[in-house]
This record gives sequence, C-alpha cells and structure tokens, in this order.
Amino acid sequence: MSLSIRNQIAGTVTAVTAGEAMATVKVRLEGGQDITAAITADAVKELGIAEGSAVKALVKATEVALATAAVDGISIRNQLAGTVSDVATGGAMASVKVDVNGGGLTAAITKDAVEALGLATGSSVVALIKSTEISLATA
Repeated sequence: MSLSIRNQIAGTVTAVTAGEAMATVKVRLEGGQDITAAITADAVKELGIAEGSAVKALVKATEVALATAAVDGISIRNQLAGTVSDVATGGAMASVKVDVNGGGLTAAITKDAVEALGLATGSSVVALIKSTEISLATA
C-alpha cells in the first residue's frame, strides 16, 4: 500500500500500556531516540503490536512542529532532536526537512515561522509531535 504520509520512521516497540479504549506504545527508533504513540487498544490487538514488534511510525507533515531547543512545561511528549537538511518556502507555507537519528521528518510550517526561528540548512531543531498524532504500521 502506498501512502501520502511522507514521515515514516522504522522502529521497534519497547513497551505497550493498554487501557480500556486506548493504549500507549513506546517505540525505539533505529537511531536510538524514543517516541510514544497513543492508539486504540483495538488497533494494538488487531495489528498484533507487542514488545519487540517492528513498526513504522507515521506522521503527517502538518502535525510536526519545530522548536529551536527542547521545550519544558508542555504536554507534547515526543521531542526529537535533529538538524535541518532542507527548507523550501512558498508564498505562505514552507516544507522543512529534518534529519533525526534513525530517519527523516518533514514539517509543514508557515513561512513566517521559518523566518522567526531563523531556520536554514544546518540549524539544530527539535521536532515536536503529539502522541495522538502518530499512527503505527506493521509489516
């Protein structure tokens, strides 16, 4: 199956905490960084997700925010350190590619945000992704 979601990062499940309706799934990315996905308990069961499972974390570019440093005092659990590898700006929006250990991410943010943050190739950034915005795919 082909997907329009460009952000697809491989990893291995390190923990599953199931609740009545939702579950949190911790994934160690190939580069060593950890992320958490919040998915339905039914999806965990139907996909056979368990500790040790190989998965791909899927995130739409519009769900990736960027900061110039780690952010304290925020509910967003996923903060992936990386380096900007490309910035393509249009009239209002920009596409920012970020190399993170274990893969690459694309963030769709405003041109104004790129300018305000001073983002350019080589800039250090932190990609912020809510756990509810990460989907998981199995092989």
